[in-house]
Amino acid sequence: MIEIKNLSKNFETSDGTVSALSHVNLTIRDGDIYGIIGMSGAGKSTLVRCINMLERPTEGSVVWDGTDLGALDKKEIQQVRHQITMIFQSFNLLMQRTCLENIMLPLKLIHMPRAEAKARASELLETVGLPDKANAYPAQLSGGQRKRFAIARALATEPKVLLCDEATSALDPKTTHAILELIREINRTMGITVIVITHQMSVVQEICNRVAILENGAVVEEGDVSEVFSHPKAAATRALVFPETVDSITEALESGQHIRVIFNGAIASKEPLIAKMAVDCGILASILGASTRSIGDRAYGYMVLGIPGGPEELARAVKYLSGTPDVTVQVEAEYAGTASGKGEAIHG
Repeated sequence: MIEIKNLSKNFETSDGTVSALSHVNLTIRDGDIYGIIGMSGAGKSTLVRCINMLERPTEGSVVWDGTDLGALDKKEIQQVRHQITMIFQSFNLLMQRTCLENIMLPLKLIHMPRAEAKARASELLETVGLPDKANAYPAQLSGGQRKRFAIARALATEPKVLLCDEATSALDPKTTHAILELIREINRTMGITVIVITHQMSVVQEICNRVAILENGAVVEEGDVSEVFSHPKAAATRALVFPETVDSITEALESGQHIRVIFNGAIASKEPLIAKMAVDCGILASILGASTRSIGDRAYGYMVLGIPGGPEELARAVKYLSGTPDVTVQVEAEYAGTASGKGEAIHG
């Protein structure tokens, strides 16, 4: 388990002190695939570098399996980094060495015999799906292949924790999916805890079970991915989860009565819920904004609906929609009726 306690990090610049992280508290359980997400400048990379003490926190602590990493000396930290390894955004492969030699390098640093290190490196080439590239040089590989070799090198010392700093940046969607599938398989088969740093909610959605959202160096939201994805609370989270609809919905909410229908893993149906409400209740709702995605046979996301008529129609719409399993209805406009109050959540 990794416990990040009241962690802050300041940098001194010519213009004064810059706060990169402010009082961050997180618990990452063994076996998690834990996403840390935020826009550029949110403090993500600084946080992940504090976890393995590449950056020393200004305040607070990082406790791994009961050990305060900040209390360790340089030699002890080097030993810890064999167990908490990192995949860097820029690969950090040595261009003058073959891929096999790149993977063997961390094993050389722990004084593993060469024959044993070569066998271990060859095994890892099989793990990442590139056994035929042992004698190739990094310059001869595609971006996705380089990322696979970087993963293999990070696994060389049989770590317990894998830190992934923007592991899929600059990769095309197909390659991104393949790399994420590889990381998920490593987590499943090797039991390695994975911490994923990204600015893409789609990456978190695909492989993470928990997520923390950073904004201006502080955690603004944290929890299970399904809950955060289906019902984002913080403005920064909504901008990350549903970036395509934030502006249009904000404009639409300036007038009229409306509700937010949140899909918390509702079973996807071939019969459209909003059309069914029109038939069953005679309520012709307008879709002011929507962003939904399917994970398996489950739907996540939300719709913002404009409801015509008065309070009675709004109350009937709330009652009807909230009767659907795994659907939450939030009233976004005040009205008088069977439900009351701006922002009230009614669960199905």
